[in-house]
Amino acid sequence: QVQLVESGGGLVQPGGSLRLSCAASGFTLNYYSVGWFRQAPGKEREGVSCISSNDGSTFYADSVKGRFTISRDKAKNTVYLQMNSLKPEDTAVYYCVSAAVCWPTETDYWGQGTQVTVSS
Repeated sequence: QVQLVESGGGLVQPGGSLRLSCAASGFTLNYYSVGWFRQAPGKEREGVSCISSNDGSTFYADSVKGRFTISRDKAKNTVYLQMNSLKPEDTAVYYCVSAAVCWPTETDYWGQGTQVTVSS
């Protein structure tokens, strides 16, 4: 069964950190570019970060540059999003998406999402 499963979300105080994981089953995630998107209530979905399958290039939204880091563990078939210096405006459901190239689109394969809440 082909699946993308996000984990690692939760409640964290402003300034704190979380690491999100995107684990694949049923296919080799290493062959795909992987993007992280987020959607807050009442807001449009936003591309946060992407890592390319070709050369490992990474891309970030301006809103998270210098705070978030995307990485890949090929042995574990998993992509991570390390989120530091979290702000209340980072609160959203975070989705990982596998695609041929960065950035993924709505027609690519999406996980179910994990909730991140930044609040004191």
